[in-house]
Amino acid sequence: MTSRRDLFRYAALATAAAALPSIGSAAAPASLGNAIPKAAKPLRILILGGTGFTGPFQVAYALARGHQVTTFNRGRRPIAEWGDRVEQLVGDRTTGDLKSLEGREWDVCIDNPTTLPYWVRDAGQVLKGKVGHYLFISTISVYADGSKGGINEDSPLAKYAGADAMAETRETLMANIEGLYGSLKALSEAEARKQFGDKVTIVRPGYIVGPRDETDRFTYWPKRIAEGGEILVPGDGQDPVQVIDGRDLGEWMIRLAESGTAGVFNACGPDYAMSMDAMVHGCHAVTGGPATFTHVPREFIEKNEVALPIWVPREGSPYSGYGAVSNERAIAAGLSFRPLAETVTDLLAWYRSQTPERQAEVRAGIARDKEAELLKAWHAQA
Repeated sequence: MTSRRDLFRYAALATAAAALPSIGSAAAPASLGNAIPKAAKPLRILILGGTGFTGPFQVAYALARGHQVTTFNRGRRPIAEWGDRVEQLVGDRTTGDLKSLEGREWDVCIDNPTTLPYWVRDAGQVLKGKVGHYLFISTISVYADGSKGGINEDSPLAKYAGADAMAETRETLMANIEGLYGSLKALSEAEARKQFGDKVTIVRPGYIVGPRDETDRFTYWPKRIAEGGEILVPGDGQDPVQVIDGRDLGEWMIRLAESGTAGVFNACGPDYAMSMDAMVHGCHAVTGGPATFTHVPREFIEKNEVALPIWVPREGSPYSGYGAVSNERAIAAGLSFRPLAETVTDLLAWYRSQTPERQAEVRAGIARDKEAELLKAWHAQA
């Protein structure tokens, strides 16, 4: 089972992805191969971050829609293919260096990487009155109780138990990711409203997957299934799973900016109830090849302290509800989802374009020898 510690470890990996190199051509969403109509009104869009996981998808889609895009980050990963189509400002929110934002105005600001409230406070001090609409990427980890399905945007949020939220740093967060991540995100949301008022959009994704995902938490499954053989599947196959392709999230953020839609939205997918079995068989439909799936009960998984990403049992876990978060409000606001097969196909193509060393470094899931050992032990007692 994906334990509480593992869930926050994956969140930490996603946060740490901001320090990873750019991934080149994966920045362009697959949908750019189709004709994308221009927006009714071009916007001046400021993207804080912009070179991590979902940011490049936002940039590419915004450019295709005819918007003017500015990114602000530390300048460690400039994306060459943008060229002069994107203004790339340099600064560092960890040290409060936002000088390059001063004296400027934008129609929209999208805040991608923030996990600390003081980042929002400092941005607000520079941008207040200078942007018409502020969109903040949060997380479903803000909810106080993730144990039951049906979590909606009005569910209670995690409470901060530290001494001074504005004194928390990246270092203190990473040292206590389990205790701080959700509550600091919740406080960052509150700070966004304090700084930018009613023109704020809060987007709370769950598992973000697809090309550019450096955590491997979803990638483990299509990669493992493509290898074939006997595959350990946790539970009875009926536990619910929710994932959203990073391209669907990024492109929807731009559409929210275009419509000026404010409010709070759970960005979880798909738009139907997907089970663990549906996910693994959906991956297999793409990969093909000989593969068998062996379901192993939760009790055996827990006894052997196995960490399998994405999966959480539908009952009995502090995060059982993470597979059944309500996305009705987001869908009503225009969130749409590409087919799982497209996500898996493009993800595997991206992954296989990485270096052999990177492909050999599995950052989530279990190694093949460990899986074989567990399956042998399960068959021996079954």
